[in-house]
Amino acid sequence: MSIEIKVPTVGESITSGILGAWRKKPGEYVNEGEILLEIETDKITSEVYAEVSGTLQQMVSEGTEVKIGQIVGLIDEKAPKPAGVAVPVPVSASTAAPVASAPQPKTQNLKPETESSLLSPAVRKLVEEKGINPADIRGSGKEGRILKEDVATFVVPAPTHPTRTASVVESIPDHISTAQSGERTTRRKMTSLRRKIADRLVSAQHNAALLTTFNEVDMTNVMAMRVKFQDRFTKKHGLKVGFMSFFAKAVIYALKEVPQINARIEGDEIVENHFYDIGVAISAPKGLMVPVLRNVDQLSMAGIEKGIADYAVKAREGKISLPDLEGGVFTITNGGTFGSLLSTPIINPPQSGILGMHAIQDRPIALNGQVVIRPMMYIALSYDHRIVDGKEAVTFLVRIKEFIENPGVYLLEL
Repeated sequence: MSIEIKVPTVGESITSGILGAWRKKPGEYVNEGEILLEIETDKITSEVYAEVSGTLQQMVSEGTEVKIGQIVGLIDEKAPKPAGVAVPVPVSASTAAPVASAPQPKTQNLKPETESSLLSPAVRKLVEEKGINPADIRGSGKEGRILKEDVATFVVPAPTHPTRTASVVESIPDHISTAQSGERTTRRKMTSLRRKIADRLVSAQHNAALLTTFNEVDMTNVMAMRVKFQDRFTKKHGLKVGFMSFFAKAVIYALKEVPQINARIEGDEIVENHFYDIGVAISAPKGLMVPVLRNVDQLSMAGIEKGIADYAVKAREGKISLPDLEGGVFTITNGGTFGSLLSTPIINPPQSGILGMHAIQDRPIALNGQVVIRPMMYIALSYDHRIVDGKEAVTFLVRIKEFIENPGVYLLEL
């Protein structure tokens, strides 16, 4: 008897995905609980496990778009088990170890006999092109699986500057492959995640009246607070205080002052939110993701930093889930991490606003009739002009500026 392998439901709003990779070969004997394949959607990558033991028959090839509930393969549970095949302990979401508060990615050396099953087609092609033995690479994915960025780091050691790691991770693999192939051009199929990101960005521009307004912020006082209290903060909470927590607090203050931005359009109605779930853009190996920090108005600075750190680890390990990405009312993105001086971010529908942070640069400004050098940051607010007027958008950024330039006044509620 053959058991059908179907594409599982991964979220109410998701109806299709891409069969990203088969983790087992056609005709291979699989054990119950082993990972069979990966399904990539516009938001997350899900793993499908074997419900029974038997011989695998693949009906859909990698890179094919599939519908939820579609049959992509069969398992012949009556097939005899080959001699020497071990039965592993089943792995499932319910038995997986929970993510600790600030864990480091688990790494392990791959054993030769398990290398092929832990390499995705993209990684397998990359290591073959580079002539690298996978056993020499420490995998940072689930179960020690090697990711493209692990290969990139092995070939070209990652820089020590922490703010540049994500950009290097995303850009090096294809760059290395292209540069050493000798070809003038290369062609590769867009991933499901990248296609959906492109569709959403184009949709946002077509369906909303987007406008961006700018201001600049003197970062002197925030930077002074970080220097003064960083050691005490780290000692007490086990992590450093960054700029994002200050801006998250500033956004809450500004949203309360300008509630029109904490709203969205549904049909011919305006829905005003009275909660503060803030999305924080994170650069992940598979693309930009915007996990949501819940009830930020009720979180301490340490709580915000911990939430961001946890999401960063989950993004690196591919553990961001659909609920992590849903329900945000506003988004913050920090292009300054990669050196951006100025940009016009695009809103994350159905939200009505997004704040863009940028690089901090020492610049001359006029202060009290004198020219002084101060660490300055340009900030940008992109908003949906259908629901937010220019006055409200400008006021919002002014409130952000007030908060950041005098953080003690607002954090102490003075």
